[in-house]
Amino acid sequence: MAEFHRPVRMPAEHFDFVKGGEDPAVIVRTAHETAQALVSRVRADPDPEVVGRLVAFAEREGIDAVAELWSRAAPHSLPGALWRLYLLREMVQRDADQVTLAFGRGAERLRSIDPVIAGAPSPAGPEELRALADEILRGVFEGDLALALDRAAAFCRVTADGALELADDADPTEPQRAEALTRRAARLARLADELSVSARLERDGALD
Repeated sequence: MAEFHRPVRMPAEHFDFVKGGEDPAVIVRTAHETAQALVSRVRADPDPEVVGRLVAFAEREGIDAVAELWSRAAPHSLPGALWRLYLLREMVQRDADQVTLAFGRGAERLRSIDPVIAGAPSPAGPEELRALADEILRGVFEGDLALALDRAAAFCRVTADGALELADDADPTEPQRAEALTRRAARLARLADELSVSARLERDGALD
């Protein structure tokens, strides 16, 4: 993903990144250290209450707080992957109706196992997808990290495909909405690629 302006309670569709004046090397080193320490410590003793607080961290503190920690890290790194998972959850939480519509359309169209990998029930409403986003992020701390990344990537691919289909439908009468849906589809497709690479690195023991 490209860098954008710093988010402050940003709309989910923006997928924004943080920019700042701090030393980039220090920021990236801190991102890696905090991500490694957090994940390893929680996975060693995955207390459900602690995991629940971590899943809801961005909801309580704002997505900008997560961005401060991890958004400047490389996409194919542990902090970069965590940032993207929190972004995905934020999108679902804030725009569940539209995400549900796009995911449902994509699940109908795609001839792949991505809907199965994502793990959404069929049919899936907004509450089911909110719960799924929580479940995927929870898997980082108390499940298989690579599987969590694969599930998130699959979810993004399905939703991106559905968003493109919705954009085609809207184009004749709602060109601005069609343009917004097309941008969202592109961001989701890029997010899916980045998460898939991170999943492969995790399975090779190279995601740090």
